Amino acid sequence: MRTTGRGSHDNTLEPATRTPSQPYPSITPAAASHSGAAASQREIPQYGLTAILGVWSAAALPMAALAWLVAPALAHRLPGGGNLPLVKSLLVCLTLGLIWQFLLVLLVVGREQRTLRWSALRGALWLGPPRSPRTGRVGGSVWLVLAPLVLLFALKELLLPSLPAPGDRDLDAFLESNAGQTFLSGNWAWYGLMIVLWIFNTVLGEELLFRGLLLPRMNRVFGRADWVANGVLFAAYHLHAPWSIPVNLLDTFLLSYPAKRYRSAWVGIAVHSAQSLFFAIVVLGLVLS
Repeated sequence: MRTTGRGSHDNTLEPATRTPSQPYPSITPAAASHSGAAASQREIPQYGLTAILGVWSAAALPMAALAWLVAPALAHRLPGGGNLPLVKSLLVCLTLGLIWQFLLVLLVVGREQRTLRWSALRGALWLGPPRSPRTGRVGGSVWLVLAPLVLLFALKELLLPSLPAPGDRDLDAFLESNAGQTFLSGNWAWYGLMIVLWIFNTVLGEELLFRGLLLPRMNRVFGRADWVANGVLFAAYHLHAPWSIPVNLLDTFLLSYPAKRYRSAWVGIAVHSAQSLFFAIVVLGLVLS
């Protein structure tokens, strides 16, 4: 992707260069088989601020429009009492918004790399195994970093409450209500839709876009603070659920920083997906009841 700017290079995507603020660990013999992936990382272009905000807007604004404009309009056409129609329409609309994010990533990277082959996507989206910044070791025991991160992420979700959500948009309250449990009992179709939503939320949508696409391309503008800027943008992206923005700022340390430190979007994907797995198990229990 290449855009034009005002005389400066603010909007231009340029090849990344090795700078003190973005060091690449030396490849040890244990990581020699991954030298191709390291080379791919060095070829990732850097975005200007306008391009970064453009990608952010292309993800955040459609989600906000779907949640606050499309979903209420669609709810009037869906059956059910109470807030069930709005819950149904939100599930549909947010799923579509997350699928759009996946397509957005493919569109941008496909234009940038001139291909959608896995070998190109793997390097362009930091989809290689985590690499230790101290030893250069790739994969293996380095994956153990996920254990404390998943624990901290779970504690954040369980112990730090978000701001109060509107009653008709509070999914947790809906799942705990008699109406929600009655709706989901034996309802495999809607459970299937929720599985699709969770997959695109934490694997193919938000994480792929923020930690796979944006984070590796933010160093030229933000330098060593690129992971901080990435976390702030991720929190601010939640215009579709603004009550969650303050607590989502903590994901700067639990998702953005580990993904940057270990040069792997899989770290953020795995940690964030623990939340999806938890909800999938809880809701499965309601479906089977």
